[in-house]
Amino acid sequence: MAQMTVQVVTPDGLKYDHHASFIHAVTKDGQIGILPGHINLVAPLEVDELKVRRVDDESHVDWIAVNGGIIEVKDDFITIVANSAERDRDIDVSRAERAKQRTERVLEEATKSDRNVDVQRAQVALRRALNRINVGTKIR
Repeated sequence: MAQMTVQVVTPDGLKYDHHASFIHAVTKDGQIGILPGHINLVAPLEVDELKVRRVDDESHVDWIAVNGGIIEVKDDFITIVANSAERDRDIDVSRAERAKQRTERVLEEATKSDRNVDVQRAQVALRRALNRINVGTKIR
């Protein structure tokens, strides 16, 4: 069976390292599906989920919350360099929910006060919290 090696690296180190038969990611230009033999590419990533179908079992899927970064595909070796990343099993959903609630309050205050920089930061933080919640609540 054809396979790829997938590594997710953050400033904290290697977060994921497995073989895969399929990867789904969301880039700044849209969604991308990667199979073995994919052309080489480099693309910036959105704050979104990464789906990795493992080679050991067709139904074995790993979900990873990726908070921006880049993806590089080169000769069936996929490297994702992300600002931060968490596997679904490592996400504390209640903590992510609390972060979402805090961020929504900050966003509301910043919007009322017309503080554009604070609004933009809060919107990014909210996207990250929602991404973590989404990945952390995936049905396994």
